Amino acid sequence: MDKPILRRRILLHPFSWIGLLLCLSIAIPIAAQEKVDLATIERIETEAEQHSQVMDIASWLTDVFGPRLTGSPNAKAASDWAVETMRSWGLTNAHLEEWGPYDSGLADAQWGPFNRGWTSEQFTFRAITPRPFIINAMPPVGSPSTQGRVTGPATRFDVHSLGDMQRYAGKLKHAFLLLDPPRSTPAHFQPQARRLTAAELDADAAGQPLPRAPGEAEVTEIRYNVMDDAAALRWLAKEGVAALLLTSSGDGGMITMRGSAGTGLASVNLSAESYGRIVRILEKHIPVTLELEMQNTFYDDQHVFNVIAEISGADPKLKEEVVMLGAHLDSWTFGTGATDDGAGVAMTMEAMRILKALNLQPRRTIRIALWTGEEQGALGSNAYVQRHLRDWVRRHDGELSTTKAEYDSFSVYFNLDAGTGKIRGVHQAGNVAVGAIFDAWMGPFKCLGMKTVTLSDIGGGDNHAFSRVGLPSFGFIQDPIEYSRTAHTSADVFERLQPEDLQFNAAVVASFAWQAAQRNEKLPRSPRLSP
Repeated sequence: MDKPILRRRILLHPFSWIGLLLCLSIAIPIAAQEKVDLATIERIETEAEQHSQVMDIASWLTDVFGPRLTGSPNAKAASDWAVETMRSWGLTNAHLEEWGPYDSGLADAQWGPFNRGWTSEQFTFRAITPRPFIINAMPPVGSPSTQGRVTGPATRFDVHSLGDMQRYAGKLKHAFLLLDPPRSTPAHFQPQARRLTAAELDADAAGQPLPRAPGEAEVTEIRYNVMDDAAALRWLAKEGVAALLLTSSGDGGMITMRGSAGTGLASVNLSAESYGRIVRILEKHIPVTLELEMQNTFYDDQHVFNVIAEISGADPKLKEEVVMLGAHLDSWTFGTGATDDGAGVAMTMEAMRILKALNLQPRRTIRIALWTGEEQGALGSNAYVQRHLRDWVRRHDGELSTTKAEYDSFSVYFNLDAGTGKIRGVHQAGNVAVGAIFDAWMGPFKCLGMKTVTLSDIGGGDNHAFSRVGLPSFGFIQDPIEYSRTAHTSADVFERLQPEDLQFNAAVVASFAWQAAQRNEKLPRSPRLSP
């Protein structure tokens, strides 16, 4: 391709793959003390562009296996597939590593240690009167089944306390209780998908917080919540209610995740539009009769797994040291777990495929981990860290720990859990010493928009399992696209993924893993985090 055409392509598509060759042809200032393997990075980029499998990987995860709730058959099937796929690429030590329900010790307070899976097998919900219509709804994770097909009246249930509920005594048999007020659904006058601007990236690098993305949840009024009152739920069960109905925080027919674990009552999440329609009919003093049939299955088998595979190190002195990539395989159930976090899994798997396809021989071992239990409190990654790296004991007067044999040989962990957007930089997570290193590694990608290093962190998640025990753990700055709108919703599906961004990101991740594996020294550990 002649240069004028190349320039036109780059101008039309500022984030396109065509620009990678130009990036590598530009003399990039690189810190003398940090070597960057430009020749290998060019090979990585070419493989990622010309032979990408990232979208096929994502399709297997989302379309074929679907939602992958930890402990469900879907999650196990997807894990088995990932192991076999990476074995077929030539990765070694590919296996499922079991973590038990009490291994993590750091479970989210709402869920406690993981010990139960769940799937929705069958679901039908409709209005019968005053006119038949289909209701756009989904069962929340943890809802029990109905006893076959149940029919009953829709009932507004606006109560302020357990005592206030007594006025409904004897009136709720087979009733469907609408617990929430209807929500307004204003028009979206701002784009729902967006990329980070140069000003935003500069502000992030300077330590200023990024503005909240359109669609992020606003603070809502605190009100009495029946779902949080165990005594109220027991009372409703005795009254014989058919189901609890909740309105989703999404709009446009989208349904947002809202759990019902531990309520013991059948629950349903409705789209704002379906919920609002029922409420408005009731406000006209017209009875609404609803019909629901759902079959949900619980799995009490406590055997849950992380997926592990690696490319063994080739340097006799460094091969025991580990560079690690990770993303969480598990998801919620409303969509198919595409942006959260099928994208991260696809990118990390593709990065490993690229390195192996090029027959690269890293000095250190490069290991991939696909976690489960992330959505319940990063259980799988915490279990891994406790088993292999550092054992934590929680005490009232603080936390004490003992390091494991693999702790000193661990180099770095890179986490992918920010959706489908293009990588624009790296979070240092307070580790000042890695700033110049990352800046050098970004050199081949700077003219394509990846140029920001910030001391900030990405917050909780699987990366925190490593950083909290003093190990270098980093996430990437990514364009939000529409992550806050799609994650944990019925819209979290394959169609929301951005192919070009995922291809680019896989090349970045593979390059960072390669650079980390080739350094003479492990990445520096932050003094403020070290034990």
